[in-house]
Amino acid sequence: MRKALVLVLSGAFGCTLSLSPVSALTAHAQDHDDQGQVRKEMRAGNVRSLREIEGAVLPQMRGMQYLGPEYDAGAMAYRLKFIRDGRVVFVDIDARSGRVIKRSN
Repeated sequence: MRKALVLVLSGAFGCTLSLSPVSALTAHAQDHDDQGQVRKEMRAGNVRSLREIEGAVLPQMRGMQYLGPEYDAGAMAYRLKFIRDGRVVFVDIDARSGRVIKRSN
């Protein structure tokens, strides 16, 4: 679902995104591995839950539509994606501390 939304949004903004079937499967496998890793880290008490992160960040992003999260196991960071006025905004959050690492406008 999330990948379909990204493809639709890419087309809407005049961007072209070409993924071969192999690269699309690799990306999906990586997402699955990262999800498993974040679950392990949460059980071990090493990272904050997505609900906790969203609870802190979403109220600060008024006027923006929330597109969804990603988790990067290597960086131990969440990336929350938003859109407003046709512009995508990424907010990178340290999963351990809940601190905003970076916000792109």
